[in-house]
Amino acid sequence: MQQTSWVRTALLLGLLIAAAVMAFSILGHARAQGMPLADKPFVVEYYYKTKWGHAEEFITLFKKNHYPVLKKEVEMGRMLKVSAVAPVYHTTEDGRWDYRVTIVYKNAAVAHDGYDSASLLKQLFPDQETYKKEEQRRFEILDAHWDLPIKDVDLDAK
Repeated sequence: MQQTSWVRTALLLGLLIAAAVMAFSILGHARAQGMPLADKPFVVEYYYKTKWGHAEEFITLFKKNHYPVLKKEVEMGRMLKVSAVAPVYHTTEDGRWDYRVTIVYKNAAVAHDGYDSASLLKQLFPDQETYKKEEQRRFEILDAHWDLPIKDVDLDAK
């Protein structure tokens, strides 16, 4: 049991490091391209691939425990919009995903400012033990998860 906890901690630390590296890379690239970080919305697509047979359980937990946090951040002005889609048909296993959640942040700086949602989570979910257990389950049933910052491409530009 203790090894499982250590593995989870190591995985979480790895994800946090990867997110920080990606954030610095994105911000550096945006600055190098002369993008006004404070003025343009910043869009990220979050893909979730569940273990077979667990897509409904995942979205139920997502809507119960994560979507309220995202809605609150929209109310706070950190995000402009949150939406989700699911594919109608299936693809090959290597390209399969079950849900894509798109978040439009106010700007790139807000998306990478390290906002600490701990107090918001305690406010929204007073029963922290249940919240943590359900969030752990939501990630246990994932096969893969990836985040993809996107940008508009002006097809009319020369």
